[in-house]
Amino acid sequence: MFANRTGWNTTPNRLSRLLQERRRGGRAVMDLTVSNPTACKFVFQKEAILSALSHTSALRYDPNPRGLAEAREAIQEYYASQGILVSPEKLLLTTGTSEAYSHLFRLLANPGDEVLSPVPSYPLFDFLADVNDVQLKPYPLRYESGWRIDFAALQSAITPRTRAILVVTPNNPTGSVLHRDELATLIKLAREHKLALIADEVFSDYLWQTRQEHAGSLASEEGCLTFTLNGLSKVAALPQMKLGWIAANGPAAQREEALARLEVIADTYLSVGTPVQAAARVLLQTRASMQQQILARIRTNLDVLDEQLRQGSPCSRLCTEGGWYAVLRVPSTKTDEEWALELLETEGVYVHPGHFFDFPSDGYLVVSLITPEEDFALGARRILETAAR
Repeated sequence: MFANRTGWNTTPNRLSRLLQERRRGGRAVMDLTVSNPTACKFVFQKEAILSALSHTSALRYDPNPRGLAEAREAIQEYYASQGILVSPEKLLLTTGTSEAYSHLFRLLANPGDEVLSPVPSYPLFDFLADVNDVQLKPYPLRYESGWRIDFAALQSAITPRTRAILVVTPNNPTGSVLHRDELATLIKLAREHKLALIADEVFSDYLWQTRQEHAGSLASEEGCLTFTLNGLSKVAALPQMKLGWIAANGPAAQREEALARLEVIADTYLSVGTPVQAAARVLLQTRASMQQQILARIRTNLDVLDEQLRQGSPCSRLCTEGGWYAVLRVPSTKTDEEWALELLETEGVYVHPGHFFDFPSDGYLVVSLITPEEDFALGARRILETAAR
C-alpha cells in the first residue's frame, strides 16, 4: 500500500523509549540536546517581531515563485553587511533549508542519482534524500587535532551517477569550517566531474574562531555551479518563522538555467507565506541581539566545560570552530548508546550518542552549547563524574 521510499523503521530506540518513560513518569530530565532557541531562555525583541508580522501587505496575495522582491532585498542587505555581494536575482526563497534541499535534489538528480554527503553530520539528510528518491553517499571528515575533508575517500566515492557534493560549514555537530584549500579542491572536482556544490551555511554566523584559512561564505562563489543555503532559523534564532533561501552562483549559463528550473519547482508549491516575507527585513534586523546572546551562552558553556575537563577527567573535547554543539570523547569502555542510556537512567542527563550523527566509532557524545547555563554546568559535571567512576 505504501511507497518504498517511506519504509523507515519508526520503532523508538532504547534511548527514545527511556526518555519517554521518564517524562511520562514525571521524572526530571536535564536536556543537553536542546536545539530550539525559543525554548532556551533567550530574550527576543517581541514587539518588533510581532509588529512586523502585522504589516498590511500580509493581507495581499501577490505570489512570486522566487519570493517577494523586498524579502530578497533584505537578504541581500544581510550579506552586504558581511561584505558579500549577492544579487536578489540570484536568490530563491523557501520555507526553510529542508525545502531548499528538496528543491535542489529535484533540480539536480534523477531517481537513484547520488549526492555526496559528509559524515559525521546531521541525520535529517538521509530522510530528505529518501523522500526525493536520491541516494546519499557518505564521504568522511577525518579528525587529527581538527576536522578536515578526506579527499581521497571523497574522490573515490564519485561515480557516473553523482550529481552534487554537499558541504556543511560549520558542520553539525563537528563544528568544522571549510578551509580555502578544501574549497579550491572541491571546485576542481566539481568542474572535472560536472557536479554542483551545495553549501549549507545555517551556522555561519556562529563562528567561535575566525581564521585566515577559512573559506568564508560561498554565497558569491563563481568557480562552479554553487547553491548556498541559509535561513531565519539560525540567523535570527527564529525556526518557527519558516523562511530560508537558496543563493545560486556559478557560470552564467548554468546559473540562469538552474534558477529558471528552480522557479518552476517553487511555483508548483508557492509555499512561502506572505507575512514572513513582508517581515523579513525586520526579522533579520533582530539577529544582532539574538546572536550576541547565543554566542555569549556558547562561550560561557564552553568555558565551564573546559574548566571541568581540566580537573583530571578521562574525557576530552574535540576541537571545533563554530556552531551550537560540542563533541565529547568518552572512554571506550562501552558503546556511545550505552553511555547515553546510563547518563539518562542514573543522572537524568539526556545527550546524543555519536552514532546519531554517524561517528566512525563508539565513544562520542554530543551536547548542545545553547543549553541554559545552569543546566549545562550541572549536566556536564554529571557526565564527567559518571565517566570518572
